[in-house]
Amino acid sequence: RWPSLLKYYSHTDGVSWLEEYKARHNAGLEAQRIVASFSKRFFSEHVPCDGFSDIETLGCPSHFFEDELMCILNMEGRKGLTWKYYAKKILYFLRQQNILKNLKEYLQRPTDRQSFLEGAVLIDQYCNPLSDICLKSVQAQVDDITDKVRKVLRTKNPRHPSLASKAGEVLVPEVELQRQVLDAMNCVLYEQLKYKGNELDYYNSLNSYIHQVLIRRTGIPISLSVLYLTIARQLGVKLEPVNFPSHFLLRWCQGKEGSTDIFDYTYIDAFGKGKQLTVKECEYLIGHHVTEEFYGVVTSKEVLQRMVGNLLNLGKRESTDQSYQLLRDSLDLYLAMYPDNVQHLMLQARLYFHLGIWPEKVLDILQHIQALDPSQHGAVGYLVQHTLEHIERRKEELGPEVKQRSDEKHKEVCFSIGLIMKHKRYGYNCVIYGWDPACMMGHEWIRNMNVHSLPHGPHQPFYNVLVEDGSCRYAAQENLEYNSEPREIPHPDIGRYFSEFTGIHYLANTELEIRYPEDLELTRATVQKIYSSGKE
Repeated sequence: RWPSLLKYYSHTDGVSWLEEYKARHNAGLEAQRIVASFSKRFFSEHVPCDGFSDIETLGCPSHFFEDELMCILNMEGRKGLTWKYYAKKILYFLRQQNILKNLKEYLQRPTDRQSFLEGAVLIDQYCNPLSDICLKSVQAQVDDITDKVRKVLRTKNPRHPSLASKAGEVLVPEVELQRQVLDAMNCVLYEQLKYKGNELDYYNSLNSYIHQVLIRRTGIPISLSVLYLTIARQLGVKLEPVNFPSHFLLRWCQGKEGSTDIFDYTYIDAFGKGKQLTVKECEYLIGHHVTEEFYGVVTSKEVLQRMVGNLLNLGKRESTDQSYQLLRDSLDLYLAMYPDNVQHLMLQARLYFHLGIWPEKVLDILQHIQALDPSQHGAVGYLVQHTLEHIERRKEELGPEVKQRSDEKHKEVCFSIGLIMKHKRYGYNCVIYGWDPACMMGHEWIRNMNVHSLPHGPHQPFYNVLVEDGSCRYAAQENLEYNSEPREIPHPDIGRYFSEFTGIHYLANTELEIRYPEDLELTRATVQKIYSSGKE
């Protein structure tokens, strides 16, 4: 375990390794205790937000705590699924808190010390906290591209000032020399490395993450512009970001530096292979006239705002992710930059209310909105009332509903928890994590799903299933059959319900077993009967 922790030590430190070992050991025990408690406390909640307050007041070094969480996540085999599920949730939260702190520090710096690339990396890290993304690695990849540009430039002009070792520190003075740099960049990026705008899958969130842009060599206008601008500046060409509507651009000064005349600039479309545009051509690009203000330069904070705004819009579009993770992450980022934006605070409050998570946090947000804008009292009052009712209902909950197989009303239920099934009509593979003796959905859902067209309609057992595509569905008994070739179901919520995959079926974790106490034996008997006879 220690190699992963070496980065936290200096060779010159006088370290008591016995004390460090004790601290790591105790942090491991604390991490295991918290992870074990999450399943019991938060099984019924899709997002265990309340429990993170325990982690914010950790009595042990956070890097040791994180290291133990990584050890849990890296456990081999198909066991410990519930521990891995909650360890991942906790690690996600811990890393995001740290990244948010770094973002706030970044925003407090003078604008000339706010690198566009670093800002893009912080957004990327926050939305992908479990990925191994760091500024040093991203910068190294950009430096590699810059070196390739220098090689091309050297063949065109061996005495070009950008070839000096510290070229980025001194601006290339002449427009013609700058043009040579941009031509070499276009040659390397678009001809040699085949970077391009992702027109076929424009609304994929991966296009917004700078590390993915470098891996996949494709992106959207703003992410490609950040890459293009960074390389140009490292080679002594000062390009500036332009918050052009619908299509982010860069501008390159052809006249006096700092000119306010929009016609003194050439505009560069990094999405369109570095094409250089006039003011009129920019308008052709989006199909309508715009006022001069849209050709002005923007700050790094405004660039980040637009990047986060793109992710916010994608988060609103996502329908398969029941936890709305992208929308929650992008709202966090936006409010870190603009903490008093009433529109986004209200969206965050509504989202948490909709998901039924963190009601105390919802009340805090609503109180903040009321202080900022008293005219919102109608919407705030409605949400406050229903949030308080939610808190009271939670206090009155009697405990989990227990479903006994031996109960007479459950005699028609044929399948059990943990079985790998196949949908007869749609062909998807899934695992059962709950069942009802008859359809428990409302009339509108039953009508929309055309349940009455089934031979047994809604008057048959229905099953909650986790599907291999990451969705959760409610399937009629007559539409399901045993899967002749059972395999693991790659669903993000598997660990919430199951502790282990045996190779043929899933074992319910303690919390699910409490709710379906007689299912485990039936699942084992069913599996023995089906798959042993199949082998024979």
